[in-house]
Amino acid sequence: MTTTHDPTTELILPLSDETIFDSDTDIDALTDRWQEQAALEAMTAQEMRGADVRAQRMGVSGEWLMEQAGTAAAAAAKALMVSTDRSRHSLVLILCGPGNNGGDGLVVARRLAEHGIGSEVVLLSSGGVPSTRDAALNWDRLEGIDGVNRVVTARDSDVALYLNGIERAGIVVDALLGTGVGGPLREPIRTAVDVAVRARQGRVPVLAVDTPTSVDLTTGVPSDPVVRADVTITFHRPKEGLVGRVGKILAGRVLVAPIGIPLLADNA
Repeated sequence: MTTTHDPTTELILPLSDETIFDSDTDIDALTDRWQEQAALEAMTAQEMRGADVRAQRMGVSGEWLMEQAGTAAAAAAKALMVSTDRSRHSLVLILCGPGNNGGDGLVVARRLAEHGIGSEVVLLSSGGVPSTRDAALNWDRLEGIDGVNRVVTARDSDVALYLNGIERAGIVVDALLGTGVGGPLREPIRTAVDVAVRARQGRVPVLAVDTPTSVDLTTGVPSDPVVRADVTITFHRPKEGLVGRVGKILAGRVLVAPIGIPLLADNA
């Protein structure tokens, strides 16, 4: 794996910070750990996409950024289980879209397994594999890992099966759609959102990766249906759509994790 990084940064990034996986690390502890990141000026979804592209032009590997983001999200998932007294032996349900947001979710599964937490990973893809290179790499990396069960489907009827017994999940991770969401949801994403909604109604904590599906990261305006998260972990900078009234309600507690995008990459 390429580990190109910004040599000027003094931040401790998730991959180098094992304290974020300490047994007593909860959401409050992660909030404190990443408070400097959360204090940065908020950006729009378009600005985030631009920063990501410019960072990669500067030599920061997209694969490495996904590893950082997924590691941070895994720490948030574990911390959410600590904060809500969920058993570490309960199964985490990770709902993954076909793109890079889903790729972050695949990293979550691998990193949780390293800390003894099992997961059911549901990849929603008509092609049978993720649609981006970095996500596909992380799908392959899950093969044969103890405690990780992979399921791939493009059928909403298959996804709907998770509505049965969803209250037994440890937590649900929403890694369906990230900065690129827009317009009405299509199947099977729509049914996956219904699963996340039903989970929270059953008092199962929900962690959203980047943004709750389908909250616009720029405006905070949701589509219907929409995930309402207990905790949302977003990356690099706060997002304008998550600090407004509606977005803030739907996102719940918001964590902002550093992932190694240089601040210079924020400039157009």
